[in-house]
Amino acid sequence: MTDWAHVREAGFEVPGGRPVGEMVAELVGMLRSPDPVVRDRQAYSVLATWIGRGVLSTDELRALGDEMVPRFTDPEIQARTFAPLILDSIVTAGVFEPSWVPPFERWYVAEEDLRGYDEKLGWLHAVAHGADLLGALGQHAAVEPVQMLRLGIGRLLTPTPYVLRDMEDDRLGYSLAATLTRDDLTGSDATDWLDPAIRQLSKPPAEGITPEVTNTIRTLRVLYVLADHGLLVRDAKKLTRIPQADQVKTKLADVLRIVTPYYL
Repeated sequence: MTDWAHVREAGFEVPGGRPVGEMVAELVGMLRSPDPVVRDRQAYSVLATWIGRGVLSTDELRALGDEMVPRFTDPEIQARTFAPLILDSIVTAGVFEPSWVPPFERWYVAEEDLRGYDEKLGWLHAVAHGADLLGALGQHAAVEPVQMLRLGIGRLLTPTPYVLRDMEDDRLGYSLAATLTRDDLTGSDATDWLDPAIRQLSKPPAEGITPEVTNTIRTLRVLYVLADHGLLVRDAKKLTRIPQADQVKTKLADVLRIVTPYYL
């Protein structure tokens, strides 16, 4: 077996002596390890770096993506939550298959284990990792941007006992903002996806502010800042503006004032 700790320390250079495909297969197996050092610092770091550097061919990337999709239904939480990170790297590298989208959507809105960091398993971060893939898909020309916007608000409004932490709301807010930079969105496309939030927040539960309400409000505040200020998309050196920023901010204020009395 390859000394993956050494590969990382050596700047992720591809070691000789073994076929790349054989090493990728080993890394894919390590990617579902409950050991966070094996899974995150070694398997994910190496795979993501190699994908970004073009080490894998298009066919190899497509095969790797196909291998990630079944993990959305894996019984192990760490296997489920690291699959979208690899798919994000693959899509960002320019390889995309429409068949990858529905399984991701089903998992993202339905995942019940939203732990950010676990003392034994390390980073799990279902919401944040899924948000990264949502943003990559939301910017891909072959994916309807409204589809990803609706997925994002659906994830936020799904009942959960977890209040997001460790910048998870920022990552989802950013991915929604990145999707909103698409120039093929109409004015209604850019705002109507928020209607479910208005409907749900207008009917507060008897127990008061629930985690999903808190998560929704925090994430939409992030989105408001990005709509107002602009955001860095991919490797851009200057801010990208959301084309319908004023309409988006107005609709976001409509949502936020339902829960907080600080918006005119």
